[in-house]
Amino acid sequence: MKIVVKKILVFLVLLLNVTMAAAFDETSVAGFFPIKDQGREVWNFNPEWRFHLGDIANAEALNFNDENWDIVSTPHCVKLEPSECSGGRNYQGIAWYRKHFIAPANHLEIYFEAIMGKQKIYINGQLAEVHFGGYLPIIVHLDKFGVKKGDSCVVAVKADNSDDESYPPGKPQYLLDFAYHGGIYRDVWLIAKNEVHITDAVLAGHQAAGGLFVHYNHITNHSAEVLTNTEICNNSANVRKITIEQFLVDASGKVVQKTSSRMQLASGTTQVVYQKMKVRNPHLWSPETPYLYSLITRVKEGRITLDGGRTRIGIRYFEFRGKNGFWLNGKKYRQFVGANRHQDFAYVGNALPNSQQWRDVLRLKQAGFNIIRTAHYPQDPSFMDACDELGIFIIVATPGWQFWNKKNPEFESRVYENTREIIRRDRNHSCVLMWEPILNETRYPKSFSLKSLKITKEEYPYPYRPVAAADMKSAGVYDNYDVVYGWPGDDKNPNKPKQCIFTREFGEYVDDWYAQNAINRACRGWGEKAMLTQALSLSQTTSTMYQTTGQFIGGCLWHPFDHQRGYYPDPYFGGIYDAFRQPKTAFYMFASQRPIHSGSSYVGEKVNPMVYIAHEMTSFSDSDVVVFSNCDSVRLITFGGAHTYTLPVLHPVSECFNAPVIFKNAWNFWEARDLSYKHKSPQKVNMIAEGIVNGKVVCSMKKMPSRRSVHLRLYADTMNKPLVADGSDFIVVVAEVTDDSGNVRRLAKEYVKFSVSGEGSIIGDGTINANPRLVEWGSAPVLIRSTRKAGEIHIHAEVEFPGIHAPTSADLDIESVPYQGQFCLFPQKIMTSLSGVSCKEDANKNRALTDQQKRKMLQQVEQQQADFGTIK
Repeated sequence: MKIVVKKILVFLVLLLNVTMAAAFDETSVAGFFPIKDQGREVWNFNPEWRFHLGDIANAEALNFNDENWDIVSTPHCVKLEPSECSGGRNYQGIAWYRKHFIAPANHLEIYFEAIMGKQKIYINGQLAEVHFGGYLPIIVHLDKFGVKKGDSCVVAVKADNSDDESYPPGKPQYLLDFAYHGGIYRDVWLIAKNEVHITDAVLAGHQAAGGLFVHYNHITNHSAEVLTNTEICNNSANVRKITIEQFLVDASGKVVQKTSSRMQLASGTTQVVYQKMKVRNPHLWSPETPYLYSLITRVKEGRITLDGGRTRIGIRYFEFRGKNGFWLNGKKYRQFVGANRHQDFAYVGNALPNSQQWRDVLRLKQAGFNIIRTAHYPQDPSFMDACDELGIFIIVATPGWQFWNKKNPEFESRVYENTREIIRRDRNHSCVLMWEPILNETRYPKSFSLKSLKITKEEYPYPYRPVAAADMKSAGVYDNYDVVYGWPGDDKNPNKPKQCIFTREFGEYVDDWYAQNAINRACRGWGEKAMLTQALSLSQTTSTMYQTTGQFIGGCLWHPFDHQRGYYPDPYFGGIYDAFRQPKTAFYMFASQRPIHSGSSYVGEKVNPMVYIAHEMTSFSDSDVVVFSNCDSVRLITFGGAHTYTLPVLHPVSECFNAPVIFKNAWNFWEARDLSYKHKSPQKVNMIAEGIVNGKVVCSMKKMPSRRSVHLRLYADTMNKPLVADGSDFIVVVAEVTDDSGNVRRLAKEYVKFSVSGEGSIIGDGTINANPRLVEWGSAPVLIRSTRKAGEIHIHAEVEFPGIHAPTSADLDIESVPYQGQFCLFPQKIMTSLSGVSCKEDANKNRALTDQQKRKMLQQVEQQQADFGTIK
C-alpha cells in the first residue's frame, strides 16, 4: 500500500509540475519548454544591450567606454524604418551591441536565436565566435573564457548585414525580393547547465543525433510508438551514474506513459540513450485537431535533477501517394491552401516579439490556411511552436533565392550546413511536413540537388520522415524528390511526374515584370475598388488549387502579409493583411473557405458560419455587391427592406471552394441619396447580409455608409494574447475615424497623433511617419511596446490639426501582465534612458551602378522568375 501511495504522489507532483510549467511560460528556449526542477536555469538576456549604429574602433574591448550608446532590448532592428521602405532604403552595414552582466552561475552559454548577416562575438574582449548566416542559432560557451559565477562580464557583438556572396542567401539586397533587415532580431537567452547535461542538437553537430530527437513508429488510430534519442554529455572529471526519466503527459495533464533508463557515463564522453513508449488510442495531431502531448525529460543523479525540459509533440502519420494524393492519419486529406511567409513587420523589420509570431500564425489560421511555406529561410522558434499549437503544416526552406556561387565552394558547403542545422533544430515539430533543401528559383548543379536530398534522409532516417520538396524544373528534382513543385494541370500532362505536385507560390499576375503592376496587389490605402479587385483575382486563382485528379495537392499563396523588397521601390502589396496586420478584403474571401464546424480553427474554437459584405456604400462604390460566405446561400436586404435578394453560394470547381456571391446592381447611390436627402431617412440606407444553412439564418452582417467624421475610436489588436512586461513585447493599437453612429469613415484623411503614459512607449516617431500617422482606409495604427514593469498603459489619440468640426480625441487603457521568467540585468547600474548619442551611420554598401547596369541585372531576376513559373 505504501508503494502504491508513493507512486500516486509521484504522479501528482509530476502533473502539478507540468501544469505549473505550462502556466509559467509558453516560450521554448533552445528546444525545451520550462518545467519545475529542470536542472538547467534560463535567464532572459534581451534587456539592457548598448547599441551603436555603424562601425567603431575597439568596440569589442573589455574596457571600451559605451556609456553614451543607446540602450535597447532585443529582438532589435538596427534602425526603425517607414512602413514602406523597399528599394534598399533599409540600413545595411555594421552595427555593434554590448551587454554588461554579472555571471549568475557557472557553466553558462549565451544562446542567440539569430542575428542577421555575419557576426563576430566577443567575450571580455576575446573573439568567441565568427558566424555566417542570419537565420539560425549561435551558441557561445563562457567556460572557454574562464567565466565563473559572480564574474563581471561583457559580451560584444559586431553584426553586419551587408551584401556578401560567400554565404546564403548570397544575392545582393538590391536584386532581392525581400530585405536583410539587420540586428539581433530574435531572442537571446543565458542558460546555465550542469556538467552533465543534454547536448544541443545544433551545436553537437552529429548526424541524426544531438540533443533530444523524438520520432515515431507503427502509428495507427489504435496505438503508436514514441521513440526518443537523448544525447547526454559528461563534462565533469568523474564517472557519473545517471538516470534518464521520460513521462508522456496528455493535454488534460494525465500521465499516459513513462520510461526510465540508467547509464554510466565516463568523464569527457557523450552517449545517446534510446527509449520507447507505446501509446494506446493516441490523440492524433492534424491542422483541424492540433492535439499536443507533453514529453517530460529529466536527467537525474539519484534524486537530483541535472537537466531536462518539456517537449510538445504531436503524433501523426502521413503518406504522399503520388496520383492518389496526400493522406493524413489514414484518410485522404483535403487540398492544401496555404501561404508563404516573410517575417518582417512595419517599422521594426524582422524584430518581432514571440507574441507577434504567435499572432501571425493565428491570423493565417483564421484565413483558413492549413500549410505555410517559410519564404525563403527558417522562421523564429516561437513561430514553429505556434504552428504546432494552432495547427498549420510547415514547409521549412533553406535560405536562398536566385543565387548560386560557383566560384566559391564555401557557399555550397554553407548551404549544406544550413540544411543540417535546420533539420536538427526543427525535427521535433509536429507541424513540419516538408523540407525544401534547395535554393529557391536558382539554377544549381544536379550534384547539389541530390546531395541536399540525401542530407534530409541522413538527418531524419526514421519512419514518417518529413519529405523533401523542390521545383521540378530544377536539376535532379523530377526523378528523385519526394514532392515536386508544379502547377494545377501538371497532373494531366502526359509527361507528368510520379510524385505529388504542389504549387509553391500562386496568385501572381503582373502586366510587365519591370513595371510590376499586378491585379492581385492592392495597398490597403488604395481603397475599396483596389482591394475588391485583389480579392476577386485571388478567389479565381485559389479556385485552381481545387482542380485536381488527386495528384495535385494544392499550394501556397504569395504572400499573406505586405512585405519589404530589395529590388523594387514599392513594398509587395499582395498581402491579405498590410504590414501592420490590418486585414484587407481578400482576408474575408479566404476566411469564407473555412468549412463550418470543421474542427478547431485554433484550440478551443470551432469554425462558425460567416458572411462579409465587401462593399462600403460610398459614392464611388460599384453597383454590384459582393458577399463572401461559407453558408449554403446568402440573402441580401437593402435600403431598409425595400429590396431583397437571395443567391446560393456556388461551388464551381469543388464542393470545398465557395465562390463569391455577386448581387448585380444591388447598390444605387441615387436611391441612397433620395432616402437621405429627400425623405430624411438616412437610417434606411443600409445593407444586411444573412447567411443561410439548411434553410435557417445562422449569421448576419449589417453595413451602413459612414457620414461625416465625428469620433476617434481605439482598439488593441491583442487577439486575446496580453502584452507582456518584458521590455520587448509590443502590440498594434488602431485608431479608427467614425461617424456619430460608429461606422468607420473609410475616406477620412486625418493625421492622428498618439501619446502614451504608464508602462509603455510608442515605437517610432514623425521621422518615419509613425507618429503622427496618416489615416488610410479609415484607420491609423501605432505600435505600443511594454516596459519591464507590469501595469496600466494609457493611450491617447487626437487629430493633429484640430478644428471645430474635426473628430474628437479617444483614449484607451490596457494592462500589461508580468513577465514570468527571470532577467539577467546588470545590478550596479539602473539603465532607464532610451536616448543616447547620435551615431553616424555607415552608408549602404551597394555598388555604384548605372541605370543601365541595374536594369540589366533586374532583367536577369525577371528571367529567373519566369523560368520557374513564379510570374504568369
